Amino acid sequence: MTKIEVNGAVLAYDDVGTGSPVVLLHAGIADRRMWRGQVDALAARHRVIVPDLRGYGDSELPPTPFAHHDDVAGLLEALGLPQVALVGCSFGGKVAVDTALAYPDRVSALALLGAPVSGHEWSEETEQLWEDLVGDVDPEDFAATAAGEVRFWVVGPTRKPEDVDPELIRFAEEMDQRALAAEVALSAVEVGELDPPAVDRLVELRMPVLVGSGADDLPDIRRLADRIAAEAPHGVRMPDVPDAAHLAPLERPEPVTSALLNFLP
Repeated sequence: MTKIEVNGAVLAYDDVGTGSPVVLLHAGIADRRMWRGQVDALAARHRVIVPDLRGYGDSELPPTPFAHHDDVAGLLEALGLPQVALVGCSFGGKVAVDTALAYPDRVSALALLGAPVSGHEWSEETEQLWEDLVGDVDPEDFAATAAGEVRFWVVGPTRKPEDVDPELIRFAEEMDQRALAAEVALSAVEVGELDPPAVDRLVELRMPVLVGSGADDLPDIRRLADRIAAEAPHGVRMPDVPDAAHLAPLERPEPVTSALLNFLP
């Protein structure tokens, strides 16, 4: 792990390998450790940079306004990287899209897995799925909230917990408890959003865009993957990753890594 100051905050990141640079952005229920199944394989061909977003993992959270996409661009500037490929999962995919729209010259390619986009509104179907699968949870009980979020996102709506590797569930809950603490702290800081948001700007993504999701992820997420791939001028919709929900890179590293190696410049 290395640390570097970016826009007034100290961000933690891993930096492995040599070659064309790739930045991996983690999900909001996780941290940079979720990419453990990709780093070594990608590093055989690329310089792989895996940060903790501000406030998450080992990165700091000063009480000053910021935007995650500005931090990504600031990290590239601090590392002397004029252009990189961005890979994002879930919330990390949202940040990747926002970065590509705000700083299009800095992004050579974009790979998105289970990614929402800024400005997207969840359907009533998704809200009902939360009620059916999780229900009411005390937000101050991080263990219970993490268990609920992992049931919703990592297990997914089409599977039962016993269908999923218990070690994956344990690790996801441990990461999510840490992420929940980060989100509480982030709620006290002014976090800037892309304006206008990405949802109606997908046609502006002029770089190659690979879009995928887990076959067991939420219907909203899979439909959104279809939309991104259809509206981005150079979008490609990869087949859904079988036997995986929202954290496909962690749950099924082999097909995700293979798809990334085939796609990345």
